[in-house]
Amino acid sequence: MKRAVTIKENYEFRRLYQKGKSAVGSGMVIYCRRNKLGRNRLGLTASTKLGHAVVRNRARRRLREVYRLNSGQLKQGYDLILVARGRTATVSWKELNETFCRLCRKLELLEDKP
Repeated sequence: MKRAVTIKENYEFRRLYQKGKSAVGSGMVIYCRRNKLGRNRLGLTASTKLGHAVVRNRARRRLREVYRLNSGQLKQGYDLILVARGRTATVSWKELNETFCRLCRKLELLEDKP
């Protein structure tokens, strides 16, 4: 993923946690907030509580791929943070994808289909 479409700075993460809307699912938590850039930016978080580095990296890779596959359906102009939970690295791919879509629908991030 290009650097221009990722959230890296700590103050940006803190602002999204404090002022953004959130939705919680079994495999992830999504925080979102409108930005003025006209494109989406993604931040990924995996706590050390998940396990060692291999498990955390697997969880982040899976979340990044779920976002990549569904990014065409999302409205533009939002900052998103995907937070990995305990089941993210082990849950089935189908369930992880359905959870992401359900949470995006709840936050009204999906584009309306004509």
